[in-house]
Amino acid sequence: MSAHEAQVHGHCDPRFAAVREAFEENFRERDELGASVAVTADGETVVDLWGGWADAARTRPWQRDTLVNVWSTTKGPVALCAHLLADRGLLDFDRPVAAYWPEFAAAGKEEVLVRHLLSHRAGLSGLREPHTLGQLYDWELTTARLAATEPWWEPGTRSGYHALTYGFLVGEVVRRVSGLRPGAFLEREVTGPLGIDFTIGLPEKESGRAAELVHPRGSDTGEQAAVFRQLSPAALAALANPLVGAAEANTPEWRAAEIPAANGHGTARAVAGLYGVFAGRGRHGGRRVLSPQAAERVREGQGHCRDLVLGAGFERETEIGLGLWLSGPHGSYGPNPRAFGHDGFGGSCGLADPEAGLSLGYAMNRMGPHIADDPRKTALVDALYSAV
Repeated sequence: MSAHEAQVHGHCDPRFAAVREAFEENFRERDELGASVAVTADGETVVDLWGGWADAARTRPWQRDTLVNVWSTTKGPVALCAHLLADRGLLDFDRPVAAYWPEFAAAGKEEVLVRHLLSHRAGLSGLREPHTLGQLYDWELTTARLAATEPWWEPGTRSGYHALTYGFLVGEVVRRVSGLRPGAFLEREVTGPLGIDFTIGLPEKESGRAAELVHPRGSDTGEQAAVFRQLSPAALAALANPLVGAAEANTPEWRAAEIPAANGHGTARAVAGLYGVFAGRGRHGGRRVLSPQAAERVREGQGHCRDLVLGAGFERETEIGLGLWLSGPHGSYGPNPRAFGHDGFGGSCGLADPEAGLSLGYAMNRMGPHIADDPRKTALVDALYSAV
């Protein structure tokens, strides 16, 4: 074995040996650099593996506690915050957003419902005015601009992926109801009590544990530009206002900010634990987090359609529940059509399957070119279901 060849460490229940095999194969055949994968079955961690390198130079081995930015996989924990508040009777998904956030009623949005935020149907896929990275890091400015913005399409009629705005929209409702932004609320209510190693943003004291995100190998900027030229204004606003990638996410400024749609940092074990709350029908490690009814509600479909953002240039049809993607031909979370989850830009994912009692978390640092269903993730999900 060469000095730079990836080694895999951790625990894997023999019943799930196929997952370990797929994980190792990702390094040999799918250009994995550094990664972790974890699986829970009926609330028990049955797979907890990590391996490879935490940096492009291959000088820092990936450790059990290595953290990495998981992009939109963060949206699942943000949805969990909203479902916790609804479960306690503090938030009604069928009330107008303006009932909790009065300024949001501007520009014809007085009838936009909380459920429209959760299901990417609010028409606010991005801001109409140019919004820089520095401005994105300013919570008050970003939420104020969203409150003042006119929707790109009639809210409630179609989904259009709210790539970055989702976290500010749902997050500001969480703040208005609870008094805490989603990062602090999640820590107080879930990750702190349950000992889950996941934060929205990254405290400076933890920066030494953070993996370096690496841009997709062989990325074709010309091809990307061609795709962007096909995008509608609503899709372009979602995906390029501002444009973010690995280089931006490695900076102290990105890590210090709170961007609840895109800058959650954690281990795969943490992702599996958070999505495991849904897989466990509201329970985690014997502790009740959500009522069974609230845990079920997350997969309440809001209608299958060609997404106005992901369907433009990326040819994706989706059905989004109340915060998470439902399994389907273009967003697969295994053979059970009732499974659900969320992928992150470049490859990461969280999966929940309450019928099988399974959750999976996958986190890596070499980003792939895919919006969703990265081949490495697909191999792990296929291996998981081959074992049950």
